[in-house]
Amino acid sequence: MKLRSAALLDSALILLLLTILLVFLTGCGHPKQTPLNVPQPPQPAPAESPAPPHSRSAAKNSHTPGTETRAKETDADLAEPTLAAGSRPLATETGRASWYGPPYHNRRGSNGEVYNMHAMTAAHRTLPLGSIVRVTNLKTGHTALVRITDRGPFIPGRVLDLSLAAARKLDVYQPGVAEVKVEVMQTPAPIETGGKWAVQIGGFPDKGEATSLADHLMRRYHTAKVQRFSSPAGDWWVRVRVLDDDRQRAQQLAAETETTEGAVFLVRLD
Repeated sequence: MKLRSAALLDSALILLLLTILLVFLTGCGHPKQTPLNVPQPPQPAPAESPAPPHSRSAAKNSHTPGTETRAKETDADLAEPTLAAGSRPLATETGRASWYGPPYHNRRGSNGEVYNMHAMTAAHRTLPLGSIVRVTNLKTGHTALVRITDRGPFIPGRVLDLSLAAARKLDVYQPGVAEVKVEVMQTPAPIETGGKWAVQIGGFPDKGEATSLADHLMRRYHTAKVQRFSSPAGDWWVRVRVLDDDRQRAQQLAAETETTEGAVFLVRLD
């Protein structure tokens, strides 16, 4: 009996040990998961709506201050000059008009400005620089206002040299020359009195001929300032500035001067 009881006790102990071991192994095989607080992925930003065109322009202009102003100034420079309401002609002249562009474009004109053939300007030999004239093509009737910024044309029989833009508006571009009426509408200085006057002679195809005439005029008119220069077109010119730039002296010199090449022109410098 004692041996049987001991055997039963041993079996119970072994069963208890196996149960404990089984529980232990089960716990090791499935470790308890520790919860992790993983942040949510960032939400994608909403698509930005394209800015309206005027907003983009404003942003661009904010980096280049004055761009819009400069553009307006450029447009104003290319447009026709304006006159006060009720302006009437101060003087009228009829003659032939031509036009000039390259190679004079982007070169400094007589008034000190860089000549822009796309602006509404013109050259005249005797009107004060800055004058505004109304030009009418007598054949087509087309009319335009232009500002006098340069000197010319230095070709006998012509009274006005138009910019390319003005020539197109007045139908002078295609024929090259047209009969026009020039009405002086506004001047910064008197037409008949004052002014700085000179005589311009040319153009000479040969530099030697221009030099020879310039030397002759310097010997003849000791008080005059004689200049010799070339034009962008490649010909040569002689300009004589009389004492005090006086108009009567310049007119007298022009009447006394003869040349086998080119022609003699009275020209106002201011």
